[in-house]
Amino acid sequence: MAEKMVERVKKIMKDARHIRNIGIAAHIDHGKTTLSDNLLAGAGMMSEELAGKQLVLDFHEDEKERGITIDTAAVSMVHTIENKEFLINLLDTPGHVDFGGDVTRAMRAVDGVIVVTCAVEGVMPQTETVLRQALRERVKPILFINKVDRLMKELQLTPEKMQERFVKIINDVNKLIKSIAPDEFKEEWLVNVQDGSVCFGSAFHNWAVSFPFMMESKVSFNDIISAYESQSLDELRKKAPLHRILLDMVVKHLPNPIDAQKYRVPKLWHGDIESKEGQALVKCDPNGPLFFVVTKIVIDPQAGEVSAGRLFSGTMSKGEEVYLVMGKQKMRVQQVYVYNGPKREVVDEAPAGNIIGVSGIKSFAGETITTYPTEPFEKITHIFEPVVTKAIEATKPSDLPKLIDVLKKVAKEDPTVKIEINEETGEHLISGMGELHLEVIENRIKTEKGVDVKTSSPIVVYRETITKESPEYEGKSPNKHNKFYFKVEPLPKALSDAIKMGEIPQMRIKKKDLVLRENLVKYGLDRAEADKVKDIFNGNILVDKTRGIVHIGEVMEMVLDMFEDVMNHGPVAREPVYNVKVMLMDTKLHEDAIHRGPSQVYPAVREGIRGAMNLAKPLILEPVQTLQFETPVAFMGEISKIISNKRGQMLKMEQEGDQVIVHGKIPVSETFGLASELRSATNGRGTFSLVDQNFERLPSELQIKVIRQIRERKGLKVSEEENSE
Repeated sequence: MAEKMVERVKKIMKDARHIRNIGIAAHIDHGKTTLSDNLLAGAGMMSEELAGKQLVLDFHEDEKERGITIDTAAVSMVHTIENKEFLINLLDTPGHVDFGGDVTRAMRAVDGVIVVTCAVEGVMPQTETVLRQALRERVKPILFINKVDRLMKELQLTPEKMQERFVKIINDVNKLIKSIAPDEFKEEWLVNVQDGSVCFGSAFHNWAVSFPFMMESKVSFNDIISAYESQSLDELRKKAPLHRILLDMVVKHLPNPIDAQKYRVPKLWHGDIESKEGQALVKCDPNGPLFFVVTKIVIDPQAGEVSAGRLFSGTMSKGEEVYLVMGKQKMRVQQVYVYNGPKREVVDEAPAGNIIGVSGIKSFAGETITTYPTEPFEKITHIFEPVVTKAIEATKPSDLPKLIDVLKKVAKEDPTVKIEINEETGEHLISGMGELHLEVIENRIKTEKGVDVKTSSPIVVYRETITKESPEYEGKSPNKHNKFYFKVEPLPKALSDAIKMGEIPQMRIKKKDLVLRENLVKYGLDRAEADKVKDIFNGNILVDKTRGIVHIGEVMEMVLDMFEDVMNHGPVAREPVYNVKVMLMDTKLHEDAIHRGPSQVYPAVREGIRGAMNLAKPLILEPVQTLQFETPVAFMGEISKIISNKRGQMLKMEQEGDQVIVHGKIPVSETFGLASELRSATNGRGTFSLVDQNFERLPSELQIKVIRQIRERKGLKVSEEENSE
């Protein structure tokens, strides 16, 4: 069967109109992986009896143990509709918020997404996050309401009551689409029962229905209820097979690569759309220049590093020499793969519009691969940033070189993990989205990579910012021949939010970009400044306000390097900087190029920016998470006690039946051990999930104490604290 399947995949992959690149995204435990299993079974790639139990796409041991998906898994299958064959490339993404980075990267590769919600729980915080990630990458959603069997078996609802619940879920999803989707798709992308862009079913029991299907086959909700009452589920499965209903919906409502790239490319690629490259990208042209965006790196014991991703233009052939645009180097492709469940099948070449894997290339997620230097695709940005860090070291000193190697691999496989390797002090820091994220990585280092490690208790990553405009500050080079004058001020709030939401891309700006300029003006920069923005980095901006400086072009890249360096390690406690506008006001440069090299420019720029920030009332911001707690009403008091004991603040409380839903804000530094506290306070019946994450001002009475702790931990001089007052 598999052999035949590969031949069919190879045939259809040449016709982009018959390809659908899709993701499945949902809140944790709403049934994504079970659903993927059923789709595979329907395509004849695994036994139907095992579907929903085998969890084929959770092929890491820790995924099976924890019962959650951690990595996005790719699979290609063929679906026939009205005697036409379609190739469906499916990415099953994780639901737990700690692995949200994987969802963002998967969304770059796909054009459509099946949003799965549980019929009982409805739209949850993580449903909102994954939908936001999809719409930000211009990925069109359709809706599958799963676990309908629970409405009948557990809640024993009548068809009318079930309908009310469905209407509420559909309205909630549409409300999100309206508030987040790009303007031109706000109406067009709404899901609706009549046209069949919504379907209902049970992935576990392998059936689904949509409105057009019910009309055509005369299957009604009463038939479904009676199938459960009479235990005749096999019959229901045959009458309304999940994979057929769902994949019909995918083919009918989600775009093919040719249609999708017309509106996705202008948003994701900032080159000239009228150029030869731009036109090839918009048309998904297999004969155009090569553009392959890597969305995931998998380290395979046999094949080595496999870069999986989306081919937007051109044809990828084995043995071809390619160019890594951000890595600035040439490499040769060894093999090209298409997916078949967890197995990869080798092909000679693959045309534009496909999701493929290539080996032989050392790249990273987010890299653009072409055949020559050109404009790369926009950097993949994640909605949440790493806020928890642990120091990690090898238990046996002899394992140290192996650990460094493993950490580099981990950073490649999961780019949301930040790894800092300090070869001098031997201290290695690993930062992630939360406690679970770091626990999983630690576990993988021990089990899959075979290095025994020990880690410190979790450390919180703070941010530094400024509160007022600074006077001009001079940074001098060590030879005193070059001077840079800087001023800093806080960014307008609207602009800072737009960068966070991905409305404004983060990148170095090489040439005039009119769309970007208009956006900057729209969010609060004045027009003269918007033209002179040189770099947008981690929520900060560098503006070049100099005039008539002859050699500025030669030192600008060095200025940007140091701007980014200071934004990564601020002046107060060497923590990342957030929400700062740095302005280069003037510069005096030595005539002779030999006297203005990196060893002179770097220290001058670093000293200039840090000095200006120290005069702008710098302070520390702490990460604060907005959490949604759910628990039986009886434990309502326990939840509010937990929130207030953790310097938290209750935002709102709603009651639904005998459950209470509480939204509260808690500083990340107070969340360690929250899961076990919640379990013991609610007899194991309370749960929480992350809704949002922000940085807020650390209370004044804690500023000096926290700054001192961070500086001591990093081995910095502690006497600088007067500056930060």
